Amino acid sequence: MKKSFMFKGLILTLVFSLALVGCAQDSEPGEESLENEIKVGMVTDVGGVHDNSFNQSAWEGLQRLEEAGAKVDYIESQGESDFEPNLNEFVNDGWDLTWGIGFLMGDAIAAIAEQNPDSNFGIIDAVVDAPNVVSTVFKEHEGSFLVGVVAAMTTETNKIGFVGGMDIPVIKKFETGFVEGVKAVDPAIEVVIEYTGSFVDAGLGKASAATMYDNGVDVIFHAAGGVGDGVFGEASERSGVWVIGVDKDQSITFGHEVTLTSMMKYVDEAVYQVSKDFGEGNFEGGVRELGLAENGVGLPAENPNLSDEIMDAVNDYKEKIINGEIVVPSGI
Repeated sequence: MKKSFMFKGLILTLVFSLALVGCAQDSEPGEESLENEIKVGMVTDVGGVHDNSFNQSAWEGLQRLEEAGAKVDYIESQGESDFEPNLNEFVNDGWDLTWGIGFLMGDAIAAIAEQNPDSNFGIIDAVVDAPNVVSTVFKEHEGSFLVGVVAAMTTETNKIGFVGGMDIPVIKKFETGFVEGVKAVDPAIEVVIEYTGSFVDAGLGKASAATMYDNGVDVIFHAAGGVGDGVFGEASERSGVWVIGVDKDQSITFGHEVTLTSMMKYVDEAVYQVSKDFGEGNFEGGVRELGLAENGVGLPAENPNLSDEIMDAVNDYKEKIINGEIVVPSGI
């Protein structure tokens, strides 16, 4: 079934509880083994598996389990018309669990799941109401609120930018939470918002960032997949400006010199968890939502660019969100 752009990987496991999600970050691959040998496939959206964002994070989650005896693979989608054929390829070849990664795949997963009621599916960032689908969604607005606080306490120009990919509900959650976090620190700070309409064209991200930086923005938060690579590229050619990464700790790719921090979304943990549950015979369709309380979103463990004052403020706001003192609007 392999295609030229596919390769074998690793798969490991997860348990969706607050305690285990929290400690899963520190676990070592190979500590657990699956009760049954399973095959898990993953279909990316148009961002591709090397998007330095949620597709890549999802694949890393699957890669954690090969030592446990599972077989994994992926197919990259070049466009939305590829979604259903790519999903069907795994289903027709008898794979046990098939993932669709990203909001854009919601309709395709719904259609294929209905046509194949005896097959099992997972999807990230969309809700599909079907008994054979686990829908994993995140409270991106909560984590984005925290990086809004960081941006507001860092800016020297009182002008901050947000670069979104496609204007879809999940990206609106990033934008809304970010703006709320900025305003919680200082309502007078200007937030410039731009959507590029793409998750793959890094040139659009570079152009958007250039315009923002030229107009006095000194911190940009992107939620734009591969488009964000262009934001980082533009920032790296300047001095005195920052980028806040998304989904993964993007300082690993782009360096601490330009990455202020990142809004982590633990897609890898979610994919890992559901896949392990399936391997242990505990698969159950429905919605799983992860926010700050569930350690589903947040900042990286290491934030060398953030002062103690900023981290104290971040932790204070985090606690207030978790205990319900602050309810962050999602914008959708």
